[in-house]
Formats: sequence, C-alpha cells, structure tokens
Amino acid sequence: MSLQELENTIAKLPPDEFAKFREWFWEFDSAQFDKRIETDANDGRLDSLADAALRDRANGKSTPL
Repeated sequence: MSLQELENTIAKLPPDEFAKFREWFWEFDSAQFDKRIETDANDGRLDSLADAALRDRANGKSTPL
C-alpha cells in the first residue's frame, strides 16, 4: 500500500474509527520515539547534552521547574 492509498483510507474512516486510529497511532509513535531515545542514550549520543545541562546546573544557570 502506498502512502497516498493509506492517506485516502484514513481520510475515509468514520469519526469513531478515526478516533481509535488516532489513539493507536499516538501510542505507536510514542513507543517508536522512546525506543530511539533509549538507543541514542545507550550509544552515548546524548552525553554532551547531559554534560552541558549538569555544567549549567553547577554554574547556577538553571531554574526550578
């Protein structure tokens, strides 16, 4: 199925089915994002960001949330 066919199929969903699809896709997309973050963290790709944040915190450049 092409992307265009998928888009057309989704566009034709009745509102209740579209709501179910939207919820499913949100969960699917979130899981994919979480996997990517975990992989990047395990591979050290986020180390420089973490180091910069810790440096800023130590230098008083952060604010409480």
